[in-house]
Amino acid sequence: MNGVFVTGTDTGVGKSVLAAAICAALVRRGERVAAFKPAVTGTDDPAGDWPPDHELLAAQTGQHPNEVTPRTFGPAVSPHLAAELAGEPLEPAALAQAARAAAAGADVLVCEGVGGLMVPLTADHLVRDLAVQLALPLVVAARPGLGTINHTLLTVEAARAAGLAVAGVVFTPWPAEPDRVAASNRDTVQRLTGVEVSGLGPTEPGTLAEAGEGLPLSDWLGQPAA
Repeated sequence: MNGVFVTGTDTGVGKSVLAAAICAALVRRGERVAAFKPAVTGTDDPAGDWPPDHELLAAQTGQHPNEVTPRTFGPAVSPHLAAELAGEPLEPAALAQAARAAAAGADVLVCEGVGGLMVPLTADHLVRDLAVQLALPLVVAARPGLGTINHTLLTVEAARAAGLAVAGVVFTPWPAEPDRVAASNRDTVQRLTGVEVSGLGPTEPGTLAEAGEGLPLSDWLGQPAA
């Protein structure tokens, strides 16, 4: 299986936008791309500037939203709690199987986790466990501002403790003119982790491909430079 697993240092850090930008850029490159997300929560929330995650990803790859995620839940809570409230527990083996099925018809699978790496999908199965099952290179979405050093280093450490390969860190949204704090955070995370830290600038649904093209996609996928 070829692809990347996109996780975040927290919820709301731009993980879905990053995953969508990766999908859009790879599709523009001519790749057959499948997106997958094990569950989507918060569908009861009012619509904002961005569509729900599975709809956003599907719009980039040409999939139906139901092909991107096998399960959706209304409350904006952790997936294990959302499933418990719905009386519909998630099955880890079925989630991994659904991800592999999505990958089977594509050149590249872009799997997006739910929240951070240590978020539980069930009482005893974490997002990290799914990432280990799929064995894809990990790309970490993180905020560029204050607090990101601790959150990002903890995420990278948790990934490596499970044997995951961290391919890259992406600060998002990356400002056109980063201040001293953002620039220092980027340099510090890169130095302490040994992982290349990229930036994804502010974007919108119509400019995802352009934003994604500025990322080191070929390096993450182990491909010759496009």
